[in-house]
Amino acid sequence: MKAAKNKILLITPPYHSGIPEISGRWLPLGLVYLAGAAREVGVEPEIYDAMATGDGYPEIERRIAEAEPRYVAAGAMTATVGDAVKVLETAKTLAPATVTILGGIHPSFMYLEILESSAAVDYIVIGEGEQTLARLIQALERGEDPAGVPGIAYREGGEVKVTTTASLVEDLDTLTPAWDLVDWPLYSYFVIPDSRFAAIGTSRGCSHDCAFCSQQQFWRKAWRARDPLKVAEEVAELHRRYGVNVFLITDEHPTRDAARWERFLDLLIEQALPIHLILETRAEDVLRDRDIFWKYAKAGVVHISLGIESADRQVLARLGKATPQDAPREALDIIHAHGIVSEASFIVGFPDETPESVRATLKTAQRYNPDNANFFALTPWPYGGMAELAPLIRATDYARYNFIDPVVESEFMSIKELQTAINDCYRRFYMGKMLEVMSMKDTFRRGYLVRATKLLMSSSFVIGKLNPWGSTR
Repeated sequence: MKAAKNKILLITPPYHSGIPEISGRWLPLGLVYLAGAAREVGVEPEIYDAMATGDGYPEIERRIAEAEPRYVAAGAMTATVGDAVKVLETAKTLAPATVTILGGIHPSFMYLEILESSAAVDYIVIGEGEQTLARLIQALERGEDPAGVPGIAYREGGEVKVTTTASLVEDLDTLTPAWDLVDWPLYSYFVIPDSRFAAIGTSRGCSHDCAFCSQQQFWRKAWRARDPLKVAEEVAELHRRYGVNVFLITDEHPTRDAARWERFLDLLIEQALPIHLILETRAEDVLRDRDIFWKYAKAGVVHISLGIESADRQVLARLGKATPQDAPREALDIIHAHGIVSEASFIVGFPDETPESVRATLKTAQRYNPDNANFFALTPWPYGGMAELAPLIRATDYARYNFIDPVVESEFMSIKELQTAINDCYRRFYMGKMLEVMSMKDTFRRGYLVRATKLLMSSSFVIGKLNPWGSTR
């Protein structure tokens, strides 16, 4: 196969953890922005979402062969990095002259490990990708030395080279997402019938210090926001042009600026579009906005996720969270009072975790009573905080670093015992919710949760996890 000039194929790695796929097919917003950046510098972009299509490596190989790109790029987090590298290895096997580029959170910090372990990765983009990818492509197209491109790592003469740190994009509204390249019929939110599902970003970054999270490292503890008017216009355009009616807001902390966020809600209310919004925020922001929370509902917000993590003050301190003690329960009450579906996450699997402490976490979830609960296994990133957990890590396969498969073994519970305990949390929480859900007077919320429960319980992955006689690897 001969590599074609001026074409970049952006591919999602075919990784599946079993949980996110249950409720929908999720649009890779990062690739939409990168495609727009590549187009700006004269390279023809193509997006191939192998994760959403369910394609395996035979199909990926055929697609690369058909596209004949000069550049093949993939993004990765820790769980998907193995598959992302394999995608680039596939491209190199087909055409050794193909330039391969890898980006994302995990490669941004683990570039040395990746470049030393795989000759198939030519360049790694460190940090925010749009400007760096564009500059790298321009340099390669002109035959210039990539050493002059900020924010990349690569090999030269058998050594790994790292260039100067790239600056963050000053004005996020100058970026040009390539919405026209999206295969729109592919994306649907299964919980809402006849939906077309998009992802949008209204801001980037987070200034909080949660020890288990990598976002503050990736974004350098900076928070940048888009103009709410431009975001509202983008929402309207996606609805009118492509029929999008469900939007996932991908921000780490979209509600951080109260005035900006209220302005965004007001603009959506003015548009009066038949759309639904899904977002994640903090309990403190819900309490702050209690008097205007009707605007959330009227603007189309139907699902809000909160990272509660634990009710134990010592655990929260260990995680770097300073949530007021009663805030989560109050926030959930406000969310429910406005007919919005709630979701809450809890973390288990600490070094001193016991069967009793896991059961206490379950009781906390039942007491707070969110509509949906997630019980995540504590996962220390290889580049992040919580270095004290390193001696307790029992999994070297990054594909298990997905918050679903435990990788840390506590002093009192084996990996298998912790997995069984997590499975039991899910089983007991959702079995206990059935009567409440079926008797809800709010028809939208009831229908939403009934459909979500049916999807959950019909999943072969979930059935395998919740089967007490099944594998708990």
